Amino acid sequence: MDEFVLQADKREAIGKKVKGLRREGKLPAIIYGHGIDPIPISMDYRQTTRSLSSITSSSLVVVEVGGDKITTLIRDRQFDPVTGNLLHVDFLSISMTEKLRTDVGLDFVGDAPAVKNFGGVLVTGLEALEVECFPQDLPDKIDVDISVLEEIGDSLYVRDLTMPEGVELITSEDEMLILVTTPAVEPVEEEVEEEVEFEEGEEPELVDRGRDEEEIEDGEA
Repeated sequence: MDEFVLQADKREAIGKKVKGLRREGKLPAIIYGHGIDPIPISMDYRQTTRSLSSITSSSLVVVEVGGDKITTLIRDRQFDPVTGNLLHVDFLSISMTEKLRTDVGLDFVGDAPAVKNFGGVLVTGLEALEVECFPQDLPDKIDVDISVLEEIGDSLYVRDLTMPEGVELITSEDEMLILVTTPAVEPVEEEVEEEVEFEEGEEPELVDRGRDEEEIEDGEA
């Protein structure tokens, strides 16, 4: 699997003071986990966000800080709800000699004949699988080949996958990955004739469309 290296500095600013770091183009982050006390760090915002665009939750990330190289996984990314800017990153320190449990994302590859030939709609059940393995065996993603979905109603389950060597599946094999369904049919609205109600004793006004208004006004009946 790919390994990413990020540069960081230890930071003293915490709490509300991290706003000053962001104004300076820095990204606050923290490293915690196996064998270390939590380490508040700061990173170059532009460079880090560019690198993070290629990093998944199962990618190994080596954070170099204070002369130390710490192997981590990204555990959380916090974004500004208005601007969408990245605000903070949590890195989980891991041991390369101990197995870990984590989620690995699914990548649905290929084309489903049921979609092209019958207008089927693909409905996904899962976006990731929980696995257990040594960090060096952790895949960046797990491919799901959907080219075998030929008919409406065809589906794939976790049990249909072949896991990479050294990776143990934790997610139940009975979980559905993807299903082909029929397209939704939009309901046809029926025209409803408007009913006019009259009060008791009231008669509807009759309009003589065979005469023009002038004849009626002249008293010709």
